[in-house]
Amino acid sequence: MRPVRIGIVGLGKIARDQHVPSITADPGFVLAAVASRHARLPDVPSFPTLEDMLAGMPDLEALAVCTPPAAHYEAARLALESGRHVLLEKPPCTSTAQLEHLARLAASVSRTLYATWHSQHAPAVGAARKLLCERVLERVQVAWLEDVRHWHPGQRWLREPGGFGVFDAGINALSILTHVLPGPLFARAARLFVPENWAVPIAAELELEASAGVPVSARLDFRHPGPPLWEIDFRTGVGAVTLADGGATLRCEGQAAESPRPALASEYAAIYRRFGELIARGGSEIDARPLQCVADLFLIGQHISVEPFLD
Repeated sequence: MRPVRIGIVGLGKIARDQHVPSITADPGFVLAAVASRHARLPDVPSFPTLEDMLAGMPDLEALAVCTPPAAHYEAARLALESGRHVLLEKPPCTSTAQLEHLARLAASVSRTLYATWHSQHAPAVGAARKLLCERVLERVQVAWLEDVRHWHPGQRWLREPGGFGVFDAGINALSILTHVLPGPLFARAARLFVPENWAVPIAAELELEASAGVPVSARLDFRHPGPPLWEIDFRTGVGAVTLADGGATLRCEGQAAESPRPALASEYAAIYRRFGELIARGGSEIDARPLQCVADLFLIGQHISVEPFLD
């Protein structure tokens, strides 16, 4: 089959670091255009707006939406209505109602909508899911800590309404949990720490519940100095199963069961392989559970004001 001609809307850090190289390396896609107000790519047609790109590239077949999440819904809607397939960077939208409407729209125009969760494709996540199906789970502890200055330099939209704050990273952990745990994941309590100069949390302490009443606790923080700590510890009746390095490494009862690989590179390569498969068979994949979990945590959370945070 000939490669799919795809465009990128939003040429920020994640697009440059992950989407562009993943598309370039995948024989199933050709990067045909870019829409960005402030950035360009050499030798790729560039447009200042999505509307200009859609109008100027009638043979464009698909779109990867890599803008801040507040702009995802409108970009995806325009792309679907113009007959293009759509891949959404996470978080897919700023509301569950938006995502539900996009799913209905994609079905009505017979186009693929793929709401991606890159951490579900981390190298060790599949093995952890299989192990947990074979064991009795007792409790889960999550630590998702990183330095926002290092991992999100200059991304001021993170602190604005609709920017998700620390949940922009923490939703990766929730996406792993909803993927590997059998049954639903319920939000029970949340302490959301909001700086005086932010509209959204910079840190959070969460209490959730998995099926059969299994307690799940999580600590998220954007103020963590030094290397990130992205770890989920599953305590079972026969020992611990730990996903570390954002899901790149699996330790089973203290022993490494999976060798770490370059996590993000493999995750985004897997995302585009999956997108190609969905387009080929005319299907969509929209997992709303991580977004729903974040929405529930915001709904029930206790908002605690903390000192201003300066970049």
